[in-house]
Amino acid sequence: MKISTKGRYGLTIMIELAKNYGEGPTSLKTIAQANDLSEHYLEQLIAPLRNAGLVKSIRGAYGGYILSDIPSKITAGDVIRVLEGPITPVEGIEDEEPAKRELWIRIRDAIRDVLDNTTLEDLANHSDDSELDGYMFYI
Repeated sequence: MKISTKGRYGLTIMIELAKNYGEGPTSLKTIAQANDLSEHYLEQLIAPLRNAGLVKSIRGAYGGYILSDIPSKITAGDVIRVLEGPITPVEGIEDEEPAKRELWIRIRDAIRDVLDNTTLEDLANHSDDSELDGYMFYI
């Protein structure tokens, strides 16, 4: 399974909304500018997220989008499934021989576990600081 730009940019939208949670609606223009993305493309991605009940739209001059629930209740898996479909690394695993089928199932389950246990709150609060940045190595 390869996550396309739909999944990646959709997750970007949701992370930005999580960062701004409780501060009112955020416009797609703001998200697009902050992440150097196409506002037009983000408009295409927000519709399925809204239809799935993950975001709400707020109309008006200061309108935009807000999360429909708190960031700790929405997972990366929720977003990816809406935009990419079912999480499966291989199609037709039921036709595989048992050893390979077991491998594909384990891979699928590992991916699902990571996506379903990573919330928007986790992603919004993630620090970009690398622990190695503060160290000097001498040989």
